[in-house]
Amino acid sequence: MATIAVYSLKGGVGKTTLAINLAWASAMRSARRTLLWDLDPQAASTFLLGGETSGRHPAQAIFSRDVAAAKLIRATDVDRLALLPADTSLRQLDHLFHALDKKKRLSKLLEDLAEDFDRILLDCPPGLTETSEQVMRAADLIVVPVAPSPLSQRAFAEVAAHLARRGARVPLMPVHTMVDRRRKLHAEAVALHPDWPVIPMASIVEAVAVRRAPVGSFAPRSAAARAFDALWKAIEQALAGRAR
Repeated sequence: MATIAVYSLKGGVGKTTLAINLAWASAMRSARRTLLWDLDPQAASTFLLGGETSGRHPAQAIFSRDVAAAKLIRATDVDRLALLPADTSLRQLDHLFHALDKKKRLSKLLEDLAEDFDRILLDCPPGLTETSEQVMRAADLIVVPVAPSPLSQRAFAEVAAHLARRGARVPLMPVHTMVDRRRKLHAEAVALHPDWPVIPMASIVEAVAVRRAPVGSFAPRSAAARAFDALWKAIEQALAGRAR
């Protein structure tokens, strides 16, 4: 089992759209038993995949071990793709991690799920927090969406510097998101890092929120679908290289 975190210090860079489309690619293109774990209290991934945002057990109860994670996992309409939904209780997750003083609680919970899934994707909340520290310890790869703007690029640099200071060995995979090559600023940003994967700004990507479905499920031949597929292949290659 490998864990891929989709994380950004900055919000509004297409993080959740990236997470659900990569989870779809994992399940459908690679035929992996895939879990998308929504860690963001906004529960956007949960909404887009048709999951429940409330229930008998709040999402935070997984981390206090009041309920097993497996009990909250829900099937989705996508074959081989399951969802661990979020809810507003996760707003207090940073405080819970601090109170528990368990630096590898998320890692241990992921180990409990390792027999049931081949790939687990984490849709992470933005910011440098106790939750992000847990993610950085647990992930095998961190995919960082970077919009073509100075603030987004600065946020990525801060994440890379933070990991370097901690001596963390988890690799980062920056991804250009929301790119419109007709705009000079966007074209210059892509040219600055030509080796980074690119996800275009397109109406078909924006339609994900309306259709509540990944691009590959309703527009499989679109340029956006091909971009998500290419990114997933790059992720699988990175994981294979890390395993050797």
